[in-house]
Amino acid sequence: MANVAVREIDVSTWRMMRDVRLAALRDAPEAFASSYEREIAFTQDEWLSRISRGANFVACTGGPGSAPVGIVGAAELVSMWVHPQARGQGVGRVLVETIFQWARAEGHDLVHLWVTETNDPARRLYERCGFVLTGERQPLPSHPEYAEIAMARRT
Repeated sequence: MANVAVREIDVSTWRMMRDVRLAALRDAPEAFASSYEREIAFTQDEWLSRISRGANFVACTGGPGSAPVGIVGAAELVSMWVHPQARGQGVGRVLVETIFQWARAEGHDLVHLWVTETNDPARRLYERCGFVLTGERQPLPSHPEYAEIAMARRT
């Protein structure tokens, strides 16, 4: 497993969140409820507003100053993405565990997520991290031809 460092995004690092989020939307457009075309047009104020609505974390596998290779947001586990070159190195597991630590500290006893039904690698990661299917299902808002399924785990 790679050495993974996770840090929380704050207002001073909003550009980092923007860059990683846009990379995620370009890499896996069918995995998210939004689109690159929509979010590339966001203003600085919109990115700052997104940061203020919950917790957002980036993962880096290099030393200080290295480029982020993953991102995840919470209050619900949302918008998780790991750079293709960093997949299989434990980055996803570290990001999920970061959300559990944050959720416990904030007094949440359950973490819920939606995953695209056809995204087998993500679903397997979530299952390895203890998530189970809830039975909920809905169309992916950005690509209604895909379905999302819900998973949850107690903290």
